[in-house]
Amino acid sequence: MPLSDAACKNAKPKEKPYKMGDSHGLYLLINPKGSKLWRMKYRFHGKERTISFGPYPEVSLVEARDGVYLARKLLRENKDPSLARQEEKRLSAISAANTFEAVALEWHKKNQPRWSQNNADTVMTRLKRDVFPEIGYMPVNDITSPRIVLFVESIEKRGAYELARRALGLARSVLAYAQRQGKIPYNPAELKASDILAPQLRGHFAAIEAKDLPEFLRKFYRNEGRLFRQTFLAMELLMLTFVRTGELIKSTWAEIDFEKAQWTLSVKRMKSKREHIVPLSKQALACFSELKKLNGHRPHIFPGQRNPLGHMSNNSILVALARMGYRGIHTGHGFRALATSTILEELEYEYDVIDVQLAHGKKSDVEAAYNRAKYLKERARMMQDWADYLDKVRLREGCASNG
Repeated sequence: MPLSDAACKNAKPKEKPYKMGDSHGLYLLINPKGSKLWRMKYRFHGKERTISFGPYPEVSLVEARDGVYLARKLLRENKDPSLARQEEKRLSAISAANTFEAVALEWHKKNQPRWSQNNADTVMTRLKRDVFPEIGYMPVNDITSPRIVLFVESIEKRGAYELARRALGLARSVLAYAQRQGKIPYNPAELKASDILAPQLRGHFAAIEAKDLPEFLRKFYRNEGRLFRQTFLAMELLMLTFVRTGELIKSTWAEIDFEKAQWTLSVKRMKSKREHIVPLSKQALACFSELKKLNGHRPHIFPGQRNPLGHMSNNSILVALARMGYRGIHTGHGFRALATSTILEELEYEYDVIDVQLAHGKKSDVEAAYNRAKYLKERARMMQDWADYLDKVRLREGCASNG
């Protein structure tokens, strides 16, 4: 007679283990200590065998019967249910070991020797910040193209188009490695960014013009975006020094010489692959002095919020600009274009001086070294004039320094 849930629930332990039978070899084993375990007896190639479906009531009567149905189906296919269960566990363990994060770390370690340290750090930061939170926990076998599209679009919705594009590239590279290693049959990230992301204007990074500077400074110094102090100072330094955003957020205290009023970026930190000196205005030195009080005990001038031993996210500047109402209108990189056009038009410096300060690559190493030496004093004067000009516009707008 088939079992009922009530019979299973009311079964009491005895001095010795005993069985309560259901159908098709299924039975409930009641042990002297009170545990109740589902078992199924079956024959495979003439040999009697047993398979377990787990404890009652965690596994219900209905679920145990479902297990019997699947086991009988395997037997009709001439497969041993016990061996099939073991293979399932083995494959599950392999999947758990082959999560996207595990494979990505393996891929990163394998490529690290041929990368610069700066590039290796950047790749790891992007993986941890943008990719792992979305698909890091997933076995690579379970990742589909629609899932890739979903995670790339989630980054784009933050207003970070370039980060979304780069995150897709990282996922594509990691999963291509997984495919080469035989972990997956195909690469689900083999997608074009243009097929996923909204069209973007090509060319220079979004930047406001000189005529827009008064309104920008008014919003900035009144802190209409309600920026954290560190983010505020980071953006102020981007204006004052017009370095690249990546050069700013990865800066360390060892690079700043307060006595010489210089910030020296090493070869490995520069896109041009040459050491670069940034003369610091009095206003820039004031920013660094305040940051020294805030973060002088940290290796980075701009430590990360989640990981204080690392540096702040590149996305912090984009988010700050978005909060000010400049999403898609201005970027951290846009301060370079703004400074260039305004210094040319308003301060009337030669373009060559500005170009050296921007650390653009030169065809000749000799020419680059000559210009760095030739223009250092003039660049120092230009950087102070630029900072004073910003102050003049700010004061004209009736804004305090927010210091």
